Amino acid sequence: MLIAIALALALQTTLARFIVGGTTALDLVLVVVTYVALTSGPVTGMLAGSLAGIIQDALSSGVVGIGGLAKSIVGFLAGAIGQQFIVTAALPRLVMFLGATALHAAVFMGLYVLLGLRAFPSPWTAIASQALGNAAVGLIAFAIIESLPGMAERRRMQKRH
Repeated sequence: MLIAIALALALQTTLARFIVGGTTALDLVLVVVTYVALTSGPVTGMLAGSLAGIIQDALSSGVVGIGGLAKSIVGFLAGAIGQQFIVTAALPRLVMFLGATALHAAVFMGLYVLLGLRAFPSPWTAIASQALGNAAVGLIAFAIIESLPGMAERRRMQKRH
């Protein structure tokens, strides 16, 4: 989990701006938190969200703690939903990543607005594009990670023949 969060933070701060032209159309850290929550449960998801959000807050110029709180709420709820429902097909996973991004944006932006620190005029298109980007990356990550054990087994079988 720690390696995945560190890798997501590194990719978020270095490569993501080149992939999407400098905008924040992807939140790779949120994708990792949602993935960890869906595969490990609500407590691990909440801890992953807290840790990843606090580190991400510390590296940004925003208020430390708002991102951590938003990601911990997302991690807990995604883990709880993942334990209660079957989230193994592509469509439920897509819905989970879309919902996780929307919830994160609502908590994050809502706290900034409630505290009077920042206004977000008409953020809907940015949230929608980020949700779609996160969902695409999340689905691809699930597919790659789930294919790795089978790939190793197929290579062993090919060497035997």
